Amino acid sequence: MEKKRTEAATTPIRSAPTRSTPARSRDRGRATRRHLIEVAARLCGERPGAEPSVAEIANAAGVFPNQVTYHFGSKDALLVHAAFLGLLHDARRIERIGRQAPDAAAFRRNVARAVLAMPSLPSVARALAAGISKPELAPVVDRHLQLLFRQSERFVGRLVDSRGWGTRRPLGAEVRTFWSTALGAVLLVRAGAHGTVADLDLAGALTVHDGPVRDEAGRDGPGHD
Repeated sequence: MEKKRTEAATTPIRSAPTRSTPARSRDRGRATRRHLIEVAARLCGERPGAEPSVAEIANAAGVFPNQVTYHFGSKDALLVHAAFLGLLHDARRIERIGRQAPDAAAFRRNVARAVLAMPSLPSVARALAAGISKPELAPVVDRHLQLLFRQSERFVGRLVDSRGWGTRRPLGAEVRTFWSTALGAVLLVRAGAHGTVADLDLAGALTVHDGPVRDEAGRDGPGHD
């Protein structure tokens, strides 16, 4: 008995397996990357129309400037991610405004007005321009746009179903037409086109209406999917 107790006392205790160093390093890298995007988005939101420098972003994030190029390759790539993070945050606020609308007409009017006042629009306009001038950034822009379209489509779909509203075009086309109109207007203004986004009838780009789904000719349709 004494021998067994002695053996038990001297047997080394096996510690629980820990995550490998590469896994921890990847986690730290993802956290740093996410933090840089959030900080850059905040700086862009605080100064609409102004573009923060790499040094400003790194200082605000508490990292070295070379971390920006290490994780993103360039400042432009980081700012594309940051611009669309800001846009998605603004889109969630727009959804809250949309849910408060008492009818479809108010929904069209209130959402259009709120979208044109979003603080993220100037940054998104720069991101779209970067996607045009730098082909390597085009896939990044496209992924973010697809996420925006899917999020908006889910929101509009749930809302029209719960309110008994309808749309005169499929939901996918509805949200793409709306966002393309809004973002295109911002690009035109930033490119020097005469007028402002306030001159745009963005509400007219929405076909959400009270009552059943109807097609472009005003006929009742089977659904909005």
